[in-house]
Amino acid sequence: MADQPQDLQGWVAFLCQAEIPVLKHTARDLARLQEDEDKLSARAIASVVIMDPMMTARLLRYLQEHKRKSQVHELVQIESALMMLGLTTFFNAVPARPQVEEVLQPHLAALTHLLRLVHRAHRAARYAFDWALLLHDLHAEEVRVAALLHDLADMLMWCYAPQDMLKIQRMQEQDKALRSHTVQEQVFGFKLADLQVALAQEWQLPDLLLKLMDSAYAQHARVSNVLFAANLARHSSHGWDDAALPDDYKDIGGLLRMEPEKVMLMVGAVEPEANQPSG
Repeated sequence: MADQPQDLQGWVAFLCQAEIPVLKHTARDLARLQEDEDKLSARAIASVVIMDPMMTARLLRYLQEHKRKSQVHELVQIESALMMLGLTTFFNAVPARPQVEEVLQPHLAALTHLLRLVHRAHRAARYAFDWALLLHDLHAEEVRVAALLHDLADMLMWCYAPQDMLKIQRMQEQDKALRSHTVQEQVFGFKLADLQVALAQEWQLPDLLLKLMDSAYAQHARVSNVLFAANLARHSSHGWDDAALPDDYKDIGGLLRMEPEKVMLMVGAVEPEANQPSG
């Protein structure tokens, strides 16, 4: 990208003005719903939006920018947000463009990494939602959204700084011990987690969502849920042999009050048969 920002403040300013790209299949599925009035509903649209972290962020950002003074509660649940906004307004005011595949058309390697990151976000969101239900969280959908958006800054940088993100990827492949935040600071001069927090604040995303994505509040069970889900999805993204996974199982076990071995079985790290006594 020409005239790329050089520091955290520059990137925050740029991304606050930039459009958040969405996935091609999101645009396609929303167009199909819009054309079929029999299937068109807030629930049907929400089921499409929640599968795309970037479209979810677009919707929440728009809602916060156009929040009514009379609105008492901040909306995190996508279906409720759509019902308040109205379906016609949604399609007109939050269009499904630009599309990620168009933005990254000259950078197919970056597109591949971004799509993998989106898939990882889906897994984290599913873990967090399932665990929230186990913990009898009455607002499990909020936890799901927070986990889905946990790595949003990384996704945006894949879109707008693909060469630098590929450089980070190569550096970590060459040195497996290199921590993500260390190499991010080397390349960008800041951690992407700091960019995430700064963007969420500038966009005035719901305070609840900010706290759920902030490790500073990790002593709260709901925040731990989000963090542990994101960690598990990241560490298991290339298989179940990552060295960090045993600690993840312990953390999750502490949250859910179950043994690490049972956690492994629950998340699919081991097959059920492997836990059955022989003979």
